[in-house]
Amino acid sequence: QVQLVESGGDLVQPGGSLRLSCAASGIIFSIYNMGWYRQGPGKQRELVAQITTGGNINYADSVKGRFTISRDNAKNRVYLQMNSLKAEDTAVYYCHATRSVRGVPFDFWGQGTQVTVSS
Repeated sequence: QVQLVESGGDLVQPGGSLRLSCAASGIIFSIYNMGWYRQGPGKQRELVAQITTGGNINYADSVKGRFTISRDNAKNRVYLQMNSLKAEDTAVYYCHATRSVRGVPFDFWGQGTQVTVSS
């Protein structure tokens, strides 16, 4: 049974920092590309950051320079360090694992963790 369990969401003031963590089980973590998505109130789910099995990283333009994604294959975890948080970062943040085998996608999602940026 595959599980992605996020933690670290909280209420934080603008300009503050949070570190999200996602613990994966039931998959061979090292062969999955990992990502963080978010869905704000009344918005569609969007990609925040992704890190591939080879360590290649991409970020949404809105978080470049403020957020950092990393992974620890020994611990089956992916992290999202979020600095200089803004009100518009308020959203439910989801962990995502994906890989493709002969063109067939295998995708798994966590249940999400709430991040609220407010004074």
